Amino acid sequence: MAEQENPVTGRSRAERTALDLLDKAVAGMDGQNRTGQHTMALHVARAIENNEHLLVQAGTGTGKSLAYLVPLIAHAMDSNKPTLVSTATLALQSQIVARDLPRLLETLNPLLERPVIVALVKGRANYLCRHKLEGGFPSEEPAEGQLFSLGEDTSVPHVAAAIGGTASQLGKEVLRLREWAETTSTGDRDELMPGVTDRAWRQVSVTSMECLGAQKCPLAEECFSELARQRAAEADVVVTNHAMLAVSAFEGLAVLPEYDVVVVDEAHELQDRVTGAVSGQLSVTMIHAAASSARKHTAITVDALNSAADRLELALADAPSGLLPNGLNDEQLDCIDQLREACRAALSDSKGDSSNAVDGGRQLARSRLLLILELCERLLAARENREVVWLSRASSFDPQQGYSAPDEGAPALINIAPLSVAGRLREGLFADHTVVLTSATLAIGAAFEPAAGGLGLMGEGAPSWTGVDVGSPFDYPKQGMLYVAAHLPKPRRGTSPEALDELERLLRASKGGALCLFSSRRAAEEAAEQMRSRLDLSILCQGESTMAALVKQFADEKDTCLFGTMSLWQGVDVPGGSCRLVVIDRIPFPRPDDPLMTARSRAVAQSGGNGFMAVSATHAAIRLAQGAGRLIRTTGDKGVVAVLDSRLSTERYGGFLRAALPPFWATTDSSVVSGALERLSTG
Repeated sequence: MAEQENPVTGRSRAERTALDLLDKAVAGMDGQNRTGQHTMALHVARAIENNEHLLVQAGTGTGKSLAYLVPLIAHAMDSNKPTLVSTATLALQSQIVARDLPRLLETLNPLLERPVIVALVKGRANYLCRHKLEGGFPSEEPAEGQLFSLGEDTSVPHVAAAIGGTASQLGKEVLRLREWAETTSTGDRDELMPGVTDRAWRQVSVTSMECLGAQKCPLAEECFSELARQRAAEADVVVTNHAMLAVSAFEGLAVLPEYDVVVVDEAHELQDRVTGAVSGQLSVTMIHAAASSARKHTAITVDALNSAADRLELALADAPSGLLPNGLNDEQLDCIDQLREACRAALSDSKGDSSNAVDGGRQLARSRLLLILELCERLLAARENREVVWLSRASSFDPQQGYSAPDEGAPALINIAPLSVAGRLREGLFADHTVVLTSATLAIGAAFEPAAGGLGLMGEGAPSWTGVDVGSPFDYPKQGMLYVAAHLPKPRRGTSPEALDELERLLRASKGGALCLFSSRRAAEEAAEQMRSRLDLSILCQGESTMAALVKQFADEKDTCLFGTMSLWQGVDVPGGSCRLVVIDRIPFPRPDDPLMTARSRAVAQSGGNGFMAVSATHAAIRLAQGAGRLIRTTGDKGVVAVLDSRLSTERYGGFLRAALPPFWATTDSSVVSGALERLSTG
């Protein structure tokens, strides 16, 4: 039962406690947005106390992590239950664990009855496996490009992700991993500096499906992943990621401790991250690799598996890439059914006996068969379960057309993903927990409904929720300018000569200090090449070094420019004059041939809604706001966001998109913008 309001203060005990702790925590901290933090902490405390779902938009500079961590900690200490924080990116996860929480607890712990316990939980494949390191699993890699995983956070980029290299390089990396295993207390890959390639990491890690389990593994008591889960069960605050949250909600697996409250930070990413975590992909190469592994490690006959793979390959050979609105055809479904039965038989034949209880090779082979079996089951029930199915192939660049397109001669991959994750999130996340969703870009204008709808908080039977915008400490109209190049032609494939000329004018005026965001890697590389030939400026381009190194150089060198793609739209935090111009080449609509977005748009239209506005425009609005949000990071920052897409000014949906942006002073006058940039460059 929620505590009654105190008649004197108008606030409950929980709310007063949260605000009191927050005031003590931020005392002496510079640059804190006290008003925004107070408002947010008050709403979070109230939501937790009343078991109500809350959506909070907290602008950059609000200090939202402290504003939600304080009431979370207060609740955990009072209830003796773990509370959860889920993030989309590794950067924010690291920031919370390594910076925000230690800084906060340094002040709070002396005020509390006992020290706050914090734990970090990731997917099993992120931890070193001692049993595999000691030879408990065969040294075997999956087929190139295929992931045999379930519920692992494959969306997080690592320091070095390139696959390849010579055997000697691989050996050196594995040797270093062995040495590291003797000193690490966590076995967490992200604590290994410098990092290693994915190829090397696979030699010392296992996925959740490959794991022997605590009952069978001889080294279970020393397992880093199990130890992390044990620490989480005893913690007050558990930090995890959206992929793990999805596995817990969708699969019902005990990958997280039992919790009653979760804060979802970077909540604008939740729908996409959850969708990615529960999507699947099946290929003929994957089936042959599983058959080979089963033959090698279980000595069973795999003729039926290989036969099913060959038949499926023929059935897919002439099928075009793209969305399959009605799912697989009858011939393809027959092949999937044959493959399912072959997998079932292989799993039955490969069980072994009790003497094989800790046979890592057998477990690895069976995990691959089980994954394929589960994919077959999903594909056969796709229409009934409203899942989207499409075919994809490796792409090749067409120099005449100027863009990449699927190579229809390449082997096909069958993809499957839920049409909507709303229903499952409603059942697995919102039904049994109090959920606080927060982001700097959660509402479009004053409307939270677009974000809420994709997460299961709209429609018949949806739980109630409250939305609140706590504002920002920034004076956007005075600190920033939004320039839309309305005179440019509508963007087409590639970057137009007019857009390149406009980019040159902007960079000349600003004399560098520009973060230039592009819709594709090729567009970024083409623009960088052109600007290097036209301007005497230092221009960095994504892919030329690690992301961390590029961003550091961009921040350190006031007149350097950084060109890149979507991964820069959200992860760059460069306050000061080094980032005085943000250029966005085009509105970040999803690709018109994106099968999942197409299917979702059609579903909205079939139910009487506007598919374009509900799906594509909403997607673009949130990402546009994220890109524009790179400009103003502190109260002292000033600059220009320049959008080289005239549709933001000329099309009817432009107003909808602009409503998601910070309230910059807006103009379409290039001379005004040039003058402002010139003043900033000399200021």
